[in-house]
Amino acid sequence: MSFSSNQFTTSTQAPKRRRRRGVVLTPQGFQKVQQAKTDAEFADNFGNRYTLEALSERTGLAVDTLMKVMACESGVDKQTLKILFRAFNLTLEPVDFTLPQVSVEEMNDGGEPDDAPELPGGQVPLDSSFYIQRATTETECYKVVLQPGGLIRIKAPRRMGKTSLMSRILAQVSQRGCQTVSLSFQLADKAIFQNLDQFLQWFCANVGLGLQLPRRIDDYWDDLFGSKISCKIYFEQYLLPGAEKPLVLALDDVDRLFDYPDLADEFFGLLRTWHEEAKNRDIWKQLRMIVAHSTEVYIPLNVNQSPFNVGLPVELKAFTLEQIQDLVQRHGLDWPLEQTQQLMNLVGGSPYLIQTALYHIWHQDVTLAELLDPKTIPVGIYSEHLQRQHWALQQNPDLAAVFSKVVTASEPIPIELVQGFKLQSLGLVQMQGNLARSSCNLYAQYFRDRLQGSTL
Repeated sequence: MSFSSNQFTTSTQAPKRRRRRGVVLTPQGFQKVQQAKTDAEFADNFGNRYTLEALSERTGLAVDTLMKVMACESGVDKQTLKILFRAFNLTLEPVDFTLPQVSVEEMNDGGEPDDAPELPGGQVPLDSSFYIQRATTETECYKVVLQPGGLIRIKAPRRMGKTSLMSRILAQVSQRGCQTVSLSFQLADKAIFQNLDQFLQWFCANVGLGLQLPRRIDDYWDDLFGSKISCKIYFEQYLLPGAEKPLVLALDDVDRLFDYPDLADEFFGLLRTWHEEAKNRDIWKQLRMIVAHSTEVYIPLNVNQSPFNVGLPVELKAFTLEQIQDLVQRHGLDWPLEQTQQLMNLVGGSPYLIQTALYHIWHQDVTLAELLDPKTIPVGIYSEHLQRQHWALQQNPDLAAVFSKVVTASEPIPIELVQGFKLQSLGLVQMQGNLARSSCNLYAQYFRDRLQGSTL
């Protein structure tokens, strides 16, 4: 197989935007990749040319992305090229890429970006130009989830990108011939969690719905065997054979079960059993799982029956300054690094808070100077988000009292781990051992006065 190559300031001024087109391979860069690919075909593939699917497996990039890169017409982000080069032990150099050619229509359209940023919140669309790849993490996830019985555990506070990562893993494996089902436990009514039998039937019914299979729970459920055995039989004899292909099951918001320790112990033990079954039985090799949660597992689980100490652990970190600057540039904003640092000083590396700021700056709803002004924080672009966080704390006065101490302290303070994990799941604190500090100055400034008087 072969390819053919064809000053924004902190004043009240509107930001200067430039067209965001990504980059393309230069003829030199294209030739470098082609030669490395040819060498790898002889060294690693018995002289056979790589198919797009084989290249996708080697690089961790989607087939569509590879086609786009090698066409050398539409721009991609520089990180994508780095991933491609790294897969062939190459180093991406400035001479290997350039900006794509600009059409007459583009030159006459006033210099607006090709696409506008999406409204922050929820999953970043698969085709979004504003998704920041975590290249090493994503490549490892793609490899593990394609292995028989593969298990991935994704942990990160809310709005850190768990669902966006899960959706990309599912899209990748779909291209590799797997069936996928995604299920968020936020969709379950509270009453479902009160009874194990009812919960497991709800779980089985939803997986079947995702596979578009008729519900046949009554045919497989047997009170004599009990709920867990019945659930196992339903998967083993009906859902997995009905899937016909390997099934990747993505379970989001599993930490909702932490509020129901007895149920959680039973269900998580079941997931661990299925993972272990894949080592011995072909039918269970067909099941691969992705489990996402917002906090540390703070409920007691038998170490030999927990899915949280096996598989691939993935912890999503806050954006670095380099990643934020990359996102700034994708929004077409001509910022020096100092201004990006100012934004980071306010909101830390929270993907959601960063994306919210850039979205509104791009739309000229606010300037960076206005955003940094402490007087605008309660009524500015973060007001609704801050009010929701405040409401969440009000539902748990003890948690509010602890966070009040955190935001008024001049240095990290020790707090109980369970309280720390709950605050961390909200994205409000960063934990080092049992020491907690506010995750960003935005929260510290907003809550310092509002939580005064909160007591344990």
